Amino acid sequence: MDFSVIQTGGKQYVVKAGDSLKVEKLDGEFVKGDKVTFDKVLLTSTAGKTVVGTPFIEGATVVADFEEQGRNKKIIVIKYKQKSRYFKKNGHKQPHTKVTIK
Repeated sequence: MDFSVIQTGGKQYVVKAGDSLKVEKLDGEFVKGDKVTFDKVLLTSTAGKTVVGTPFIEGATVVADFEEQGRNKKIIVIKYKQKSRYFKKNGHKQPHTKVTIK
């Protein structure tokens, strides 16, 4: 099983070739099919050999194809204090970038 652990957008993802995942929105203009390179690789495992970075592995990169940018489902945020007539309701849609790992 060949896989890597990458860090992007303050989160860590376990990825394999062919995986499709949504990550935090990436800066820049992309067109479908563009190459996206993740250089913050924390761990790689290939043919039973595991390499762990401190904190990152130097020279290691993970390449992905850009699929689309969009927004997740709406999350409703409610602030409420009883007996004080305080009620606030807000919604939020987090932007994301969908990529396919090569």
